[in-house]
Amino acid sequence: MEYTIQELAHLSGVTTRALRWYDKIGLLRPSGRTDGGYRLYGPMEVDRLQNILYYRALGVELAQIREFLDDPSFDCIAVLRDHLSNLEAERDRVQRLIESVRETILSKERNEIMSDEKKFEAFKRGVLEDYAKTYETESRAKYGDTEVDEMLVRVQGVTREQYQEWEELGQEILEKLSAAVSAGDNPAGEVGKEIVDLHRRWLTVMGDRYDLQRHRGLAELYVQDERFTAYYDRERPGCARFLRDAVIHWVT
Repeated sequence: MEYTIQELAHLSGVTTRALRWYDKIGLLRPSGRTDGGYRLYGPMEVDRLQNILYYRALGVELAQIREFLDDPSFDCIAVLRDHLSNLEAERDRVQRLIESVRETILSKERNEIMSDEKKFEAFKRGVLEDYAKTYETESRAKYGDTEVDEMLVRVQGVTREQYQEWEELGQEILEKLSAAVSAGDNPAGEVGKEIVDLHRRWLTVMGDRYDLQRHRGLAELYVQDERFTAYYDRERPGCARFLRDAVIHWVT
């Protein structure tokens, strides 16, 4: 059976725009075309798309997926096993979250007070949940699995003292940014340098190693990614740009 691009998009949940891009980069070529020039996809292409989606779910870059699938020694069974392993890990993570929520509900129903340690563990799970949902796929694609995995391990090992300092530094940065923008300060001035120093400490307080280029790259994201911009500009517009400009000037 053959599918048009519209039919394959409906079947797979992948947009027609993505399918056209996959064709352009040589990741998923159509098996042929209709008399009218429309793309057609056969069973082999459907199977290949399924493998593409498996790898995408694991955060693998498109270029690397193409290398895998074009490799004659490509082992589909191994991919399925890897995917199953990740699904099982996700299931276990969700189960732990369910148990934490259940424990919280029971504590509240019994008018009990959760220990600070349990509250903190619940917080860390929440942070990891939000990261997995919002940033993990793109982070793995950009920085690689090893670096992301190391970062997740560091978050899991964060102490309450480290988290408290991280929170306090973050709040101090927001307050100083708001004051600087309100006062019309220059990011290249002493106020900008002070904020950059705080931001550098904020980046490393949980055990992350400092990387100058990563610092500058992250600062650029603050104005390129609306999620970051919204966070820094939620009280006063211009804070994200001030921080970006200050980092680019002082981190050299």
